[in-house]
Amino acid sequence: MDFLSAWIVSPSALPFLCLIWGTQAQQAFRSEPRNLTVRMGATAVLRCEVLRASGTVQWVKDGLLLGPQRSLPGFPRYNMIGNPKRGQYHLQIEKAQLEDDASYECQAGQSESSQAIISTTAWINMLIPSSEPYFEVDTATPWVAGKKYTVTCIAPDAKPEAEITLYKDGVELTGAESFTTSGSKDKLLNTHAAVTFTALSSDHRRQLACHSKNPARFQPVETTMTMTVYFPPQPPVIIGLEKEEVKAGRMLVLECVSHGGNPLATLHWTKDGEVLSMTWEEDPVSQKSSSILKMRIRPQDNQATLCCESVNLVSLSPLSISRTITVLFEPAEVKLLGEFAAIEGQDLHLSCLATSSNPPVQIRWWLGYKELNTTSDTMEEGDNGGMTTMSNMTHRVSREEDGLKLTCEAFNQGTHFSKSQITKLSVYYPPQKVWLDTPAPDVPLRVGTTVHLICFSAGGNPTGTLTWFKNGKVVPDALRQTSFDRGVARELALVLTPSDNMAAYRCDATNEAQKSISAYTKLTVHYPAVSMAITTEQTELRRGQTLMLECQSGSSNPKASISWILGTHRFEGVEQPPKKAQFGGVSVRSTLSLNLTSHHHNQRVICQAYSPLLTEGAHTFFKLNVLYPPEFSPEQPTQVQVVEDDIATIPLLVSANPEELSCIWLHRRETLVKEGDLRYRWSDDNSLAINNVTRRNAGVYTVKCTNDEGVDQTSIMLDVQYAPSVKAEKDPVFVNLGGTADLICVADANPIISDMFSWKLLGEEEAEVEEIGDETQEEESGLLTIHDVTRAHAGLYQCTADNGIEPPATVDVQLVVQFKPVLQKGAQWKKVASRGDGTTTADIVCQAEGIPRVEFSWEKKSVPMDFENPRYEERTVREGPFHTSTVRVVNVSAALDYAVFSCTARNTLGEDKLDIQLISTSHPDPPSLFRQVSLTHDSVSLEWIPGFDGGLRQRFRIRYRWEQSASFLYVDVFPPGATFFTVTGLQPLTSYNFSVNALNAMGESGYADDNAVLTITTKERPESEEDPADKDPPSARGPPAYLIVVFTVVFGVVLVLNSLGCFFGIRWKKRRGQTGGRGGSVLGPKKNEDQGSSQSTVSNSNKYESREKINAAAQHTLLIDSGSETDSNAYESYEGASSRYYYPTGDFKPPLSPHPEETLRLGATHLHVASHSHLYEDVRDGGQFQDIRAASLPSPPSLVDHTLSKQRTEWRAPTYLQQGTERVREFMDVRQPQRDSDLPFELRGELV
Repeated sequence: MDFLSAWIVSPSALPFLCLIWGTQAQQAFRSEPRNLTVRMGATAVLRCEVLRASGTVQWVKDGLLLGPQRSLPGFPRYNMIGNPKRGQYHLQIEKAQLEDDASYECQAGQSESSQAIISTTAWINMLIPSSEPYFEVDTATPWVAGKKYTVTCIAPDAKPEAEITLYKDGVELTGAESFTTSGSKDKLLNTHAAVTFTALSSDHRRQLACHSKNPARFQPVETTMTMTVYFPPQPPVIIGLEKEEVKAGRMLVLECVSHGGNPLATLHWTKDGEVLSMTWEEDPVSQKSSSILKMRIRPQDNQATLCCESVNLVSLSPLSISRTITVLFEPAEVKLLGEFAAIEGQDLHLSCLATSSNPPVQIRWWLGYKELNTTSDTMEEGDNGGMTTMSNMTHRVSREEDGLKLTCEAFNQGTHFSKSQITKLSVYYPPQKVWLDTPAPDVPLRVGTTVHLICFSAGGNPTGTLTWFKNGKVVPDALRQTSFDRGVARELALVLTPSDNMAAYRCDATNEAQKSISAYTKLTVHYPAVSMAITTEQTELRRGQTLMLECQSGSSNPKASISWILGTHRFEGVEQPPKKAQFGGVSVRSTLSLNLTSHHHNQRVICQAYSPLLTEGAHTFFKLNVLYPPEFSPEQPTQVQVVEDDIATIPLLVSANPEELSCIWLHRRETLVKEGDLRYRWSDDNSLAINNVTRRNAGVYTVKCTNDEGVDQTSIMLDVQYAPSVKAEKDPVFVNLGGTADLICVADANPIISDMFSWKLLGEEEAEVEEIGDETQEEESGLLTIHDVTRAHAGLYQCTADNGIEPPATVDVQLVVQFKPVLQKGAQWKKVASRGDGTTTADIVCQAEGIPRVEFSWEKKSVPMDFENPRYEERTVREGPFHTSTVRVVNVSAALDYAVFSCTARNTLGEDKLDIQLISTSHPDPPSLFRQVSLTHDSVSLEWIPGFDGGLRQRFRIRYRWEQSASFLYVDVFPPGATFFTVTGLQPLTSYNFSVNALNAMGESGYADDNAVLTITTKERPESEEDPADKDPPSARGPPAYLIVVFTVVFGVVLVLNSLGCFFGIRWKKRRGQTGGRGGSVLGPKKNEDQGSSQSTVSNSNKYESREKINAAAQHTLLIDSGSETDSNAYESYEGASSRYYYPTGDFKPPLSPHPEETLRLGATHLHVASHSHLYEDVRDGGQFQDIRAASLPSPPSLVDHTLSKQRTEWRAPTYLQQGTERVREFMDVRQPQRDSDLPFELRGELV
């Protein structure tokens, strides 16, 4: 370089230098990188400057090329800086990190004019400061004073390794041992410095510091640790016990305090080793623990040792302080011992005891106000370390000292306690006088009399106690002793008994003075015999023997007389002379002889001793036990009645002695045994009981009874009664109209009684037969005779037999009245309507009632009908007496079929004929027989008979008004086909005019009964429902005027909207009809599910239009009363609605199943029923009547028993059999609702 510099500086060398450059142009380093030491985070720059740089210059790090770009992609902190034109390719490293500690080379690549060159290797030495140092201690628990512990400070991840210095409370610790270990990354070192020292109590809460430093930091890093050292507390002290002597009852408050210690000490109190308290408080500020003991001093605490102990976690042993207390206490009790009462002149010995006390007490005696000094005291050890004191006193008492107070006083000098025990002294001396208040001894007293003997006593202390004695024995029943001013008295109330006669009564007066004085008396008592006894020498008594009895009376005063009584008879016996007896009385004896019979058994023979002077006596009895064979009682029944299936009890009234007897029952000469029939039961008295008795058990029963004395027998008739069973002598009973019918039933019963039979007619309304026929009875037969039989008499009659035993028996007898056919000829039967356009089917129905079987024949225009024509089909259905023949005309033609069809019904008794006209559909005929059914104050129920429906479904409307109404009101009848309706919301006592007409899709009829008006006046409102507001006339009860205006406006808007809706709906339907559908009704078409044809419900635009003006008020009333709109679509919509809507019950007819006895007639030939059919089957057919006419046809009432019915039908059908199954199904279905296509041809299309 010096050579080149010389050449560059000297101008004379330029030509030579140019020659060299032009020939070689070798690259060379002007400056090369040198080793660097860099702190972490600083910027390092490695210099590299190349002369004549012709190759690619780039840096190599640890052998890895970093790239020729100056920004060095992949190394965001690396870039090459300097002026490349001057050959400067310095490597700058920003924010130097440990990873930058490596070897670096600067290389210039080979070029065409120069070879590659590589600089000398330069090293970057990174200086990494250590992480924050931390302590490691060989134990996790707090230190204990006096023990050695090793503390290690670690300065991690430093380069070069850190130097550590330890300080305790600012003083450097010497003797620390240091070593290094590998750090968390390569080239990093951890420095460990450990020191061992002894923990002192003064080290508690002081700082232990660790300083770490290395060249990467200008200041050392410090971390500290607060030392926690446990050390024991100081010994405790007791505060609050100034003196060791404490009076009992005082509340002693002591405080135990222990200073120092970590943790602070726990304290507890003990008394003689027993724990008193384990609660304490800690004061961290003052570094002390304290515990307060509150203790009520008791005598038991005398010489007790109180101890307070302190201890903490590191105490080697508890520290304690003890104090012994002396308790001053009074005696718990002062007692006076001995007897405090004495007899005058005696010595009194008493003691006074004071229980344990500290110090011992002194005792003094007082009698009244006088101190007694004749005492002696002794002391002994007592409870709780105290002394007991006993004082003994002796004193001779006198009468004057009675009642004085005797006092024992105990005094304790230590507690200044004084306690006394006081009692009264009692001195006893005897009573001075005793006397009696009693009856005189020579006055006789009647036994049972109450006598009062009174004893008196005066003087003595205490007053005397009086005691009564009888013959030297204490009488316990004397009354309580009573006191008076100068003494006492005691009464003896005696109810005199024989023992009181001449008895000695004494009264003694005594008291505690142990001396007594007495008084005496005697009584004279009259009494009857005190006892009675009857004896005999005979041990067994039998019927027919003679019995000798002897009666002995006890003592009586005066003498008694003896008599004998047996039942209601009195006898006089043989009396013996009297003898002396106890209580100073006499005794009497008498004998009696008696002939014994069975009636004497268990009777009592009474002996009575009677005293005339006392008018009373005593008695006893002797019960006779007379042995005799069985004897049956006169009340033994000879006949027993019982109801069948009950329990029959045949009582046995037999007596015998001995009572142990055996009885044998015989029935029809056969002995009855329990094993023979389980229904036989014998009770304890040998009565016979028969369970579930039957009529076979009736008859004579004989019973034989035997005991040890003999045998006897008797017979009893058993009459078994049973409920009747009844049967009909003939069933059914046939009779022609106008004839006489005899209905007979025969009963089996016991008993047979008069008026046992009764008859009634069964049916929907059961009726008695008094007005129908004559009832008679011939023994077990009941007869009902009916004269001039009419059709109303036909039916099921019930015969009931009742003999008073449940249950009554019944049997049913069928009365069949035979009559010629009678055809139904009402308005609905004389016309049939159908369109004559060849697309409809018409059913012409003829119904006859008759018995026996009715046969039908048909004519058209007086010419017999040819049923081989496929357009005509005939079917016959029979149900009981009702026979229905239906001719179905298929594809009705106005030209061919609008005619009169004649139906003839005949049987063996006659015939009947009906002309039926087949016409085109039209509006309905007016109803008839419009009448009132019931009436209240606000409603009326109406009923009518419908007219011909015009071939379409018809409904009914009721019109009514009253005098004040502006116009008629209209109510649609619901259900639509109903012929009964109740109009509500009427006013009481108001006259109304009612009318009814019919409507169908073709129009409406006139009003019923030639437009007649039914005038009805409502009843008066009941008092319980009357309201003053209801008394106003209807016109006054309307809504206010403003409400009418508002309602009219709203209603008008609704009508306009409804009209618009109808208009657009019609236009839409017309367009729809033009595009492929037939014209339907306003309500729209609906497919019939059974027939598959289209049907529609036609609604009139104003179903209430009746050529009379309807004002707004009438419309409003109609909406409220009937609940329908003015166009009355509510009911019509049911026809086209789905099955989930309510279907009017008047229009519902359940379909019938095919009849098992139907026969099909092909052509004109009739196939009759089997020849083996019975005649009475004509009336036993009670199945459901199948009405195939319009819904308004009434169902005929059934007059037969429906439970025995079987349906029979006859068929006449066309010759083509391929459609037979379908035709049968169509005939058996309910008549379907009318379709819009059923209208006449000229009325088809839209109805608006």
